[in-house]
Amino acid sequence: MTRPAPLPASLLQTPFAVADARELGVSPSRLRADDLEMPTRGVRLLRAPAAGVPLPVDETPTARMQRLRPELLERARRFAPALTEDQFVSHGSGLAIIGAPIPYTSANRLDLHVSARRPKPQPARRGVIGHRLQVRPPDRLRVHDLPIELPARMWRQAASTWNVDDLIAAGDFLIHPRNAFATIEDLWNEVDEAGDVRGRLKRALPEIREGAESAQETALRLAITRAGLPEPELNWCLYDHSGRFVARLDLAYPEYRVASEYDGRQHAEAEQFARDADRWESIRVLDWQLVRILSHHLRPDPQIAVDKVASALIAAGWRPGRR
Repeated sequence: MTRPAPLPASLLQTPFAVADARELGVSPSRLRADDLEMPTRGVRLLRAPAAGVPLPVDETPTARMQRLRPELLERARRFAPALTEDQFVSHGSGLAIIGAPIPYTSANRLDLHVSARRPKPQPARRGVIGHRLQVRPPDRLRVHDLPIELPARMWRQAASTWNVDDLIAAGDFLIHPRNAFATIEDLWNEVDEAGDVRGRLKRALPEIREGAESAQETALRLAITRAGLPEPELNWCLYDHSGRFVARLDLAYPEYRVASEYDGRQHAEAEQFARDADRWESIRVLDWQLVRILSHHLRPDPQIAVDKVASALIAAGWRPGRR
């Protein structure tokens, strides 16, 4: 079998447009060779060696979610050469690519949403969900070298399929100072300018808070505040009597010296567990009670987590009806 002719060096590492390859002198027959993949019409990619590793049959939901995000990014990267200057990644796909928490799913892949704004036509290609959006000034980011809609706009777009709590978790991520993708004012302005989606955004906005560092922290906060417990301080720094930093607490009630943290680890390494145990003891020595919430305390029944936090607050002097 004749080996395919070498490709130009600039086409070896990333997906490339067929038109660009033709300009470099690559022949049509070379572009049909078996060593090239076709992610979508008009795009080619040098085929990687087969890994031969099947998907795990006992994959946990968390492991699946950790796998789906980079897979989506890789599909978007392969599709990128086919995008016109008017098309961009949007909706929940863009949120996933910038690192926002996304809804749990039992699916084996995430949808790739690609949009254009009127009067440009809706993207219509196999492997993507195309959208033709209302007329608005173009304003985008480039992330992982992909054109992506503004985060506040993607947050609104995701409301077409996401529930209120997922929108709150994504909103918490977007406005966190560490990420700085948007402000709470940006999110409100987006709804004012482009409209709500099934009433979900205006229900989500009042419960978005600056400071939450994970979707699990957000879920725990929502569970306890909706149950009538006081609003906690988020990622509150605890210092000892000499001013030495001791710990940053996920959800803290300084008035009652009670804190709660979500611990989603299934199996901690011995060294990490030892460090955490020392930290827990340092918190206890300062007469704080730390309520550790594990995944089975929050799902499927968050009342277990609520009861654990409520019991600690009541023991510290809080009474229902007090904020």
